[in-house]
Amino acid sequence: MHLTVEEALSIYPLSEAKLIAGSKGKHRIVKSINVMDAPDISDWIKEGEMLLTTAYLIKDSPEDASALLQMLNRRGSAGLGIKLGRFWEAVPPPLIAEAEQLNFPLIELPFQFTFSDQMNGLFRAELSRSVGTLQSMMEKQRLLMRLALRSGRSRPLLDTVSEIIGHPLAVISNRGTVVFNNSGYTESEQLEGWPWPPRNQRFRLSGGTGYRLPLLQAGKCLGYLHYCDIDPLLLPVEESLFVQGAELISYHMHTGLEDYFEQAGHREFSGLLRRFLKDGLKYAELAQAALRLEITLLQSPYQLLLTDVAAEGETRQAELLRLKEEYSEHPMLHGLQAVHFLVEEGLVSLYPAGPHQPEEFRALIQECFDSLKFDKGYYPQAAVSSVKLKPEGLKEAFAEIKECMGMARQWGAHGNVVHYRQLELDLLLSKIPAETMERYYNGSLRGLLSREPEYVKEMLHTLEVYLENDGHVNETAKKLFIHRNTATYRIEKLSELLDVDFKKINDLMKLKLVFLFRRMLERE
Repeated sequence: MHLTVEEALSIYPLSEAKLIAGSKGKHRIVKSINVMDAPDISDWIKEGEMLLTTAYLIKDSPEDASALLQMLNRRGSAGLGIKLGRFWEAVPPPLIAEAEQLNFPLIELPFQFTFSDQMNGLFRAELSRSVGTLQSMMEKQRLLMRLALRSGRSRPLLDTVSEIIGHPLAVISNRGTVVFNNSGYTESEQLEGWPWPPRNQRFRLSGGTGYRLPLLQAGKCLGYLHYCDIDPLLLPVEESLFVQGAELISYHMHTGLEDYFEQAGHREFSGLLRRFLKDGLKYAELAQAALRLEITLLQSPYQLLLTDVAAEGETRQAELLRLKEEYSEHPMLHGLQAVHFLVEEGLVSLYPAGPHQPEEFRALIQECFDSLKFDKGYYPQAAVSSVKLKPEGLKEAFAEIKECMGMARQWGAHGNVVHYRQLELDLLLSKIPAETMERYYNGSLRGLLSREPEYVKEMLHTLEVYLENDGHVNETAKKLFIHRNTATYRIEKLSELLDVDFKKINDLMKLKLVFLFRRMLERE
């Protein structure tokens, strides 16, 4: 039985009783019920036991009554119920005052109910509660089993385990790092008393109670799982549920499939990178940490990737964590040992630059986008920095992906995955005033713009396709679905109208700028 005195007093027929003193002790736990029928009953009282009496043994001695009350309080009794009408018509006021001073629940029992009536009522209520608890535990075990057997993980594992079991969680690595925490307790509160022995145990958690389990795999302790805000009087069936959740998490940690559990060194380095990019850490400290953690990503060509979704709050974070998991599990990206971390701007990923060309890398990121289902309006965007050869280029790469992401959002050009090199010239030219761009555009195309609108439109399209295909007439004709001779004629005519020589690199560059300016003016 694990009812409080207050809960017990709400159960019929004990609900007909009256709490006459010690109301501040109404949260004491009632573990069992006993009846006073021997003078030395106080010697046999157990912690949490509620005692019922007719007051026969104490009716003629106020001193004995006071001594009994004090003894019960010292032994941790849940309360004393006195049945009036047989030996006492009322509880003596001094006894009531003493119980109130001790915060010891003193209960006036109704005469018309026997002790067995009171006890049976509580036992029936406790049985009903225990059955309900058992059914709830069985349903939770079923949900955990379904979670363990599912083939994909559309939701983060730890959040789901926490939701099923009904308690907030914290996971601590075997190096004493909090790698997950959805409770209201701080990291320092979770780590109090570190290091811990690898065994199951209850522990105090800033006024509450927690339950700690080592996460074991093949006899090795991978870390610890904390269930927070648990009932101090935990039932064995609840303990078994906690163990089942811990075993599920241990398995995913061991197989490396869970998003939250990267290598401990990568996780620590992620935090240091975040601080470095926000000017909270000097480069020398970052380099020293990378050496200590044996992370060599910055010692060879590398690039940064910034990913974001058009969502806010917890929804945005959840979507970014899904993407992080997808990057980690993609067959072509998994072996690159990238470091991922969340910042205000989105999800930042540090990748080696060697294995894939920019176009190939963009295609791999797009594959990750396509494999996930996103709610309407949440489709992600990503920006890739240029390749950096020295560790000192990290902040420059971060500035590139932020600038690139901002321009991609503003213009909506170049698809969902944009490389800095694609927008590098645009970013440079965006500093030029719009009036200057417009003047250059009109001056360069003056010989063509004076013609009929339809003719101008057709010739401008031909010129744009010709420039996009690096001056190859055959490719231009294919893209325009016209004969090669027609394409040649148009190019020669454009050379005449615009007074340019398409064999000269300077003239080609000027015309390239014309179309860049036109796109930028249209976006404005």
